[in-house]
Amino acid sequence: MKIVKHAAAGSIAAAALLPSGAALAAWELNMPVGVTELSREIHGLHMMILWVCVLISVAVFGMMIYSIVKFRHSKGAVPATFDHSTKAEIIWTTIPVVILVAMAIPAAATLVKIEDTRGSDLTIKVTGYQWKWEYEYLDQKVKFFSSLARDSDAARQLGSGIDPNNIPHYLLDVDKPLVVPVGAKVRVLLTSNDVIHAWWVPQFGMKKDAIPGFINELWFRADEPGIYRGQCAELCGRDHAFMPVVVDVRPQAEYESWLAEQQGGAAPAAAQAQTVENAAPATAAVAE
Repeated sequence: MKIVKHAAAGSIAAAALLPSGAALAAWELNMPVGVTELSREIHGLHMMILWVCVLISVAVFGMMIYSIVKFRHSKGAVPATFDHSTKAEIIWTTIPVVILVAMAIPAAATLVKIEDTRGSDLTIKVTGYQWKWEYEYLDQKVKFFSSLARDSDAARQLGSGIDPNNIPHYLLDVDKPLVVPVGAKVRVLLTSNDVIHAWWVPQFGMKKDAIPGFINELWFRADEPGIYRGQCAELCGRDHAFMPVVVDVRPQAEYESWLAEQQGGAAPAAAQAQTVENAAPATAAVAE
């Protein structure tokens, strides 16, 4: 009876330590499918290899359990007298080789595709700093820094008195996101100005290190407009946790409008409109 009571008490204590239902719902036990063709291919490979491993485990452990139960000593089982079988060795060598080759072929094709940055529509140089990102649109004359959003930065300060739960996308928002067009193949050149960082957006299925004095590269093509968030995934110093990555994927027309604004196209247009407005009264006065 004491054992039962102790077991029940232990179960209640364990249940109290488990996360709530809301917390469990937020857990990601599997990698996301993502919004790029590479992320979907990587997810497909992951699931294929997972199920192959599950089938192998079921077969191996099933045979082990069957052998233990069927040929146990209490049933009068007698050990085999042979110590070698060429046929068995050929079988248990051939089957794993075939399985590994079958998995390696699609995996190798995806690895080649991941490294193929040819035919890019847009090239962006990304430089990691302690603790922010610099984005430079090559041949577009656009360059800016992307840092942790001010509200998140204020809330994270010790003794700020700000409840982080009231901050939207706490520690996952920036003041200036990376903006790219939907459906465009974006080539990213990665480097660092100080220590090793890593640029990672889970929904893109891509993560690469930003290394001082070295250029890494990756590419992605987002198929759906939206805001996609990531983080630096390499421990890079005191404020490593406070340099998120935010990518704003926009329709082509909206992206072109944003790009023109960044290049200063919006200012001349506004000045021209103001000039037209100022000229209108003068023209009316001359007409009178």
